[in-house]
Amino acid sequence: MLELRPFNRLGGANHGWLNAKHHFSFGTHYDPDNMGHGALRVWNDDEIAPNTGFPAHPHANMEIITYVREGVITHQDSLGNKGRTEAGDVQVMSAGSGIRHSEYNLEAKPTKIFQIWIEPTTDGGAPTWGSKPFPKADRSGQFVAIASGQANDKDALPIRANARVLAATLKAGETASYTPSKARHLYLVPAAGKLDVNGVSVNARDGIAIRDEAKLTITALEDSELVLVDAA
Repeated sequence: MLELRPFNRLGGANHGWLNAKHHFSFGTHYDPDNMGHGALRVWNDDEIAPNTGFPAHPHANMEIITYVREGVITHQDSLGNKGRTEAGDVQVMSAGSGIRHSEYNLEAKPTKIFQIWIEPTTDGGAPTWGSKPFPKADRSGQFVAIASGQANDKDALPIRANARVLAATLKAGETASYTPSKARHLYLVPAAGKLDVNGVSVNARDGIAIRDEAKLTITALEDSELVLVDAA
């Protein structure tokens, strides 16, 4: 099953400082028929204006992955963590029993991010935060796990979920493949470029929900960068 969700049909809201598109039901965009894809609950495509951002606010019992497409995001939280995550890099916050954090674009240009929320396997636990660079060269032509709840993904930032978040960059004409386990929920979004996914054309920032496919064959129709979530 391959279900294309074109970017221009996504719900969203433009708050001036924040232009947000929602792949699933979120906030004022309530869609009871699209509440998530397996354990994947949120995939927001956010553009944050310079010198603005999200002031301190609480979260609990959610794994929150921020993938920076363009620009820089600056994080600060109630644990005392501070971080500056640049384009192509990722940060992970396990909200656990509760945490407050802020995220700002303190730069002169807009910041563009994917914010991905995945439901944890268990509630509670001490909250954590981490950030890590993932140079594009390290994932050229292949998938690299950038956040994962699987023990084999030793270089990925840990999350408390039965899920993996992977990224890849493909040159035009290159092909990558991915073989999921049975009964998994996959969701793929190109951050840039254009792809063919098992015969379906997927443009930049489109989403494609995937189930019951024995194998994904992904061919770049132009230079592309993509993010894939594999969740229970």
